[in-house]
Amino acid sequence: MAKSKSSKQWLKEHFKDEFVQKARQDGYRSRATYKLIEIQGRNQLIKPGQVVVDLGAAPGGWSQYAVELVGKQGAVVGLDILPMAPLEDVAFIEGDFREAATLEKLMQTIAPYHGIDWVLSDIAPNMSGIKAVDQPKSMYLVELAYDFAINYLKPNGGFLCKVFQGTGFDELLRQARQDFDNVAIRKPKASRTRSIETYLLARGFRANNR
Repeated sequence: MAKSKSSKQWLKEHFKDEFVQKARQDGYRSRATYKLIEIQGRNQLIKPGQVVVDLGAAPGGWSQYAVELVGKQGAVVGLDILPMAPLEDVAFIEGDFREAATLEKLMQTIAPYHGIDWVLSDIAPNMSGIKAVDQPKSMYLVELAYDFAINYLKPNGGFLCKVFQGTGFDELLRQARQDFDNVAIRKPKASRTRSIETYLLARGFRANNR
């Protein structure tokens, strides 16, 4: 099937993208890795020995970088509905986060760690381009990730999640400010300018409030 003019233009822009080229040079699986690298560099989130859960992990860019940060004494668990090529020191679960069976597998995997230090989520639904359709689907996934975080984070743990600004965004922000000591919005350079995505960064989980 012949590629459309718009898809050809996207591919042209994609392969000229500085972060796509940098990921190839640095050996990272995705340009999205640089979103986490920038936020980590600015805020020093993940530390050696910590336990990290990466939701929406495929193709593995965030998990790949998180493993570098936690070191051999830490742990990284990735989950995605899509398959992901194995990564050393990453426990990966393939399944739909919205399904109980997948969530059960995830809980079994993290059980030995007695809590999580960071929940990362770069999950996004398949976009139709219709905001009235895409925004509710996106916020539903964000809310699932948030609920998981506040149920399994250790005291003072953190949550970093992709969020599209729109309906439900302000409510999420208000809730996060009740559950965490420090809440901020980040727009890393690797996030394309035309994209409405931002990242909710919440630190200092108030476990005693739950």
